[in-house]
Amino acid sequence: MPVPPSSESPSAQARGRKAVRKAEQAQDGKPQAGEAKKTLSPAQQALLKLGLRRDIDLALHLPLRYEDETRITPLRNAREGDTVQIEATVTHSEVQLRPRRMLKVTVDDGTGSCVLTFFSFYPSQQKAMAVGARLRIRGEVKGGFWGRQMMHPAFRAAGGELPTALTPVYPTVASLPQPYLRRAIATALLRADLSETLPSGEQPPVEQNYGQNGLQPLYDLRSALTFLHHPTPDVALATLEDHTHPAWQRLKAEELLAQQLSQYEAKRERARLKAPVLRPVSDELTQQFLAQLPFGLTGAQQRVVGEIRADMERRIPMHRLLQGDVGSGKTVVAALSAVACIAAGWQCALMAPTEILAEQHFGKLVGWLEPLLAPLGKRVAWLAGAQKKKQRAEMLALVESGEAALVVGTHAVIQEQVQFRNLALAVIDEQHRFGVAQRLALRQKLAHTGLEPHLLMMSATPIPRTLAMSYYADLDVSTIDELPPGRTPIVTKLIGDSRKDEVIERIGAQVASGRQVYWVCPLIEESEALDLSNATATHENLSEMLPGVMVGLLHSRMPAAEKKAVMELFSAGVMGVLVSTTVIEVGVDVPNASLMVIEHSERFGLSQLHQLRGRVGRGAAASACVLLYSVNDNGRLSDTGKERLRAMAETNDGFEIARRDLEIRGPGEFLGSRQSGAPMLRFADLEQDVLLLDWARELAPRMLEHHPALAARHVSRWLGGKAEYLKA
Repeated sequence: MPVPPSSESPSAQARGRKAVRKAEQAQDGKPQAGEAKKTLSPAQQALLKLGLRRDIDLALHLPLRYEDETRITPLRNAREGDTVQIEATVTHSEVQLRPRRMLKVTVDDGTGSCVLTFFSFYPSQQKAMAVGARLRIRGEVKGGFWGRQMMHPAFRAAGGELPTALTPVYPTVASLPQPYLRRAIATALLRADLSETLPSGEQPPVEQNYGQNGLQPLYDLRSALTFLHHPTPDVALATLEDHTHPAWQRLKAEELLAQQLSQYEAKRERARLKAPVLRPVSDELTQQFLAQLPFGLTGAQQRVVGEIRADMERRIPMHRLLQGDVGSGKTVVAALSAVACIAAGWQCALMAPTEILAEQHFGKLVGWLEPLLAPLGKRVAWLAGAQKKKQRAEMLALVESGEAALVVGTHAVIQEQVQFRNLALAVIDEQHRFGVAQRLALRQKLAHTGLEPHLLMMSATPIPRTLAMSYYADLDVSTIDELPPGRTPIVTKLIGDSRKDEVIERIGAQVASGRQVYWVCPLIEESEALDLSNATATHENLSEMLPGVMVGLLHSRMPAAEKKAVMELFSAGVMGVLVSTTVIEVGVDVPNASLMVIEHSERFGLSQLHQLRGRVGRGAAASACVLLYSVNDNGRLSDTGKERLRAMAETNDGFEIARRDLEIRGPGEFLGSRQSGAPMLRFADLEQDVLLLDWARELAPRMLEHHPALAARHVSRWLGGKAEYLKA
């Protein structure tokens, strides 16, 4: 497709080229000759702030919307609410001081008149709109008692040719005006390498359909970008806004292909690494472990244990995600995996994001494994940031000697002074809460042997199929899709916070009958920006309203010893009510707790609400989750808040919750720290673009195999150096 002529002058284009060059050099740390001491202009700094460093970055910085400056509309044809461009002569201009200072300019185009109003203006603007001046004006037409009006319209001197394409309006930041950004992007489009990277004969499926039906020409990357930056006036704007236009489809297909190429390449690189082969001489330890459990494994648990064991017996490092709903029994599966590793003569590490969750794991695993390990001269070690120096030194010695067959802890597990004798299996719980660097550090603990440990990541946030296909293409996924028998169904109720007193009465009845209650608040301290109840105030309020009931407080800023003491009192049943922030979101397991109250539930993410709800229903008692919500000044709940709460009331199925959360919030909620340094999908939509995702998944491995140079260029263009982050 032809490139539309630029409306910028040659000197303006030169300024745009210079801006891009300086931004690139700033990124590379190479100042221009003679400019070593010069700082970047605010606009050049803003380009870097937006991540617009390379020509391709600017070329892929697409408009938010478009303005139609290709036609002049007579005022008599302009309807109220229309944004139009007119050419008219100034017939009157004056500064009014009441009710406030403003500039009022009356213009007439021969078919009607219009009053332009400016509340802020410069003397130069007032001069440009003097009586008799002929202006080209663009703004929204409003009616009124005094006739047509425009508030703060854009204007310039009339004359000159009209542009042949729509004018782009780009996302920007302060100090980066639209004209500057347009010049920089127009220059980048001319300079960027937009040559074809798809193998000959390969086209995304949507484009093939358009081509066959003769509806649109096929777009390559250059023509697609050129069109989207400067679409012709006859285009259906709806197809640009909802991203269904073939030019948009081309961009989405290329973006998905880059992501798939990066993931498959990561998987291929991992396949070239070596890991310990964990094949136990006998299954005696496993049988002993299973015999002491007070319950049997579900069919789903048995299946995923088989998948994990098969991976660990291979020479290639396992890279598996174990996902399952709240309470599906992932910890038992992790313990069985650790038993297999220990029985083969190697060490295992389990890392959790919070000390509370790590302690929960430690307590369970010590109870299950210590009786089995003691006859072998082995132990379960504990590592956490709050440990006393003497205890920590003792644990480090156990880890280094190999006497600690299993090491459980927080981020402390990956610190430099922790030296494993022969780590072969790393289990990471709630993996989305760990950053890329932290996962890499755990994998490096076996680097001195030239081997990689097997990696098992666990998540209680089930990942929807489309997300797994896209962001987890380099992972093998095991799913526990069956809950253990005996889990009590949880009744979820939505209650407005105006009825909070009724809820507190219900809490009193629950505690009187010997049950325990969680009350979750979103903030620890008061914030002027958010009108939310804080945990401290709620703790005081509930303590007053529930005399004779021990009400505890738990939040992330408390010292570790205080947190531990509070949790011990609650776990022992001494404390009736625990007021907490979301620090109890995962891992806390108190079977006697049968009521969960979540205050300001409309402010929480759907996955987080589901995680919190999963803290109850762990015993035999009927359990309930009360979602307290508040409305705005107009007595309304936001649309997003309504969708979340409706989903929570309608289903307890974590997989359905995850699917709806993806629809409402997008992929970021699920990826967590995995995205550190890695771009989210900017153009493609995982729900709508499954056809393109399937195409990219099918093409990526073939492209890596038969067209490696094209694949490398494609990934470099779309991801730059960020592809490395997707490999962790």
